[in-house]
Amino acid sequence: MAKVEVLTVSSLLGLFSAQGAYALAYSWLFGMSLWITFFGGVIAYKTLPRHMFSALQHKTFPIYFVLSMGLSSGMLGFWTWTHPDVLTHVYRPYVADVAQAYALAAVVLAQASNYFVVGPLTSKVMFERQKLEKEEGKVYNEPGVSSEMKALNKKFGGLHGISSLANMGAVLALGFHGLWLANVGLRGY
Repeated sequence: MAKVEVLTVSSLLGLFSAQGAYALAYSWLFGMSLWITFFGGVIAYKTLPRHMFSALQHKTFPIYFVLSMGLSSGMLGFWTWTHPDVLTHVYRPYVADVAQAYALAAVVLAQASNYFVVGPLTSKVMFERQKLEKEEGKVYNEPGVSSEMKALNKKFGGLHGISSLANMGAVLALGFHGLWLANVGLRGY
């Protein structure tokens, strides 16, 4: 028979721990990543006029990337601190704790590349394309757009693809880490 646990002030205060904070950080990061990647953007794209959608994404994604970098960096630091074998075996990715650190580092790097490089470049091209649409009096995907518009479309598509791949890599790395946490736990030293 299972032991019945009675909640007390002491047991409730015990919930506030580093492990509890880690679990909340992970759940926040993974949930936010899933929402942004698979739901929020799709809903906004289907609901808003294109220029409003672009403006929303331009404001939303930097916040998402900063939160992702902050949470995953904190988690990586805590993971490394509670799993000293990460530093001992840092060049051995098949060591389980090191693989988890690599997964968290992949999230940091993917979202940092999006925040510092790919995102700003994508926004720049997006705004150039919108400006050219006004000058030409045509939407970017209409027949007969200029070669300059076609070049901007190609550049935007490539940058958007790189950003999406980096973000998807972060989501997959978080999924891997979450499966590890669910099966093994946060167990450290």
